[in-house]
Amino acid sequence: MAISDVKEYTHLTEDEVDQIGRELDQIRTEIEESRGASDAAYINRLIKIQRALAAAGRVTLLVGTQTKETRKPALVLGTALLGLHKILENMEIGHNVMHGQWDWMNDPEIHSSNWEWDTAQPAEQWKHSHNYIHHQFTNVLGYDNDIGYGILRMAREQKWSPYNLGQPVYNGLLATLFEWGVALHDLDIERIRKGEKDPKEMKRQLKQIFRKGRNQIVKDYVVYPALAGKQWKSVLAANATSNIIRNLWSYMIIFCGHFPDGAVHFTEEEIEDETRAEWYLRQILGSANFEGGKLLHILSGSLGFQIEHHLFPDLPSNRYPEISEKVQALAAKYDIPYTTGPLYRQYGQALRTIMKLSLPNSWTSSDQPEPPTPPHDRKRRGDGERPSRRTELGGWSRSHSEARG
Repeated sequence: MAISDVKEYTHLTEDEVDQIGRELDQIRTEIEESRGASDAAYINRLIKIQRALAAAGRVTLLVGTQTKETRKPALVLGTALLGLHKILENMEIGHNVMHGQWDWMNDPEIHSSNWEWDTAQPAEQWKHSHNYIHHQFTNVLGYDNDIGYGILRMAREQKWSPYNLGQPVYNGLLATLFEWGVALHDLDIERIRKGEKDPKEMKRQLKQIFRKGRNQIVKDYVVYPALAGKQWKSVLAANATSNIIRNLWSYMIIFCGHFPDGAVHFTEEEIEDETRAEWYLRQILGSANFEGGKLLHILSGSLGFQIEHHLFPDLPSNRYPEISEKVQALAAKYDIPYTTGPLYRQYGQALRTIMKLSLPNSWTSSDQPEPPTPPHDRKRRGDGERPSRRTELGGWSRSHSEARG
């Protein structure tokens, strides 16, 4: 079983796959050469807005809660402002800065090597588990720990156990405490379960997580509440609520990127001898977008363009809309599936997968229909031209490339 057997693009010839790679490389080159002042202005303006939201939220809570008349509106407004600040900082700023999207500016303050974000996971660990493991081995079973975060069963090929019956509960806890689930991500829970984790490395990582988590707890649940004096309980509750708002939002956005119908997962065998062009194709097939306006995309860290983000994780996020137009045109040209849909539908499909895979495979059926023969492939075979990969291979193996559900 090789990457060329994956049903969604077995209609492509080797030359076509190589050409797709060249065309995507050209898109990258065009964006890199056109980066400039407008892009720098975008990220600098966004950071100013995020910091203003943080300051406004803190002042509103500290000052507005001191009188009975203003307490309730101050709590609502202050919590909302803090929630927006945390969402922006984590999603569109921290996530993308640590991908190196703004390293080309040579600004030490906005550089992947220096940024430490407002969440419990140390930046160093996140850059390893996310930038390297997840983005290099996107949706590869046994490699990509984002497939269920070591907690949820998200693919029918993953072995079922009675533990999985609790997935609805685990999912709710993961969503609510997502910051802390992400904090433990680089520990690689599966390797710990199997006894494969180096104890010294695990101890080092746990110390890092403890220090970062402690700082977050002290900041949000000790220092700022203490500054509020008698109203410390109100400020503490507002800080906790803003963190939960950020957690729920981040969880939903991230799960929409790889678990809706049409987002394919892969086996270790399928990425053997994978070329750069085939890596590009895996990113398209293993990711899913969602539709929305500019504000929605900013608040989601531009991960509504998850396909483009996985193709070019280090290109500026504000350029993803124009990149998306080119990638969609390329996908249409070569009959490559391009998974997208409304946010509510993408998350609804991901949630349905979580619920269904809490049960044994024999109790449920896949929600993925057998894909029709792409029109590009039908035309070539009908014209009697050279056979496509699918014809040469005598069909595809659904068991290894079946999409989630």
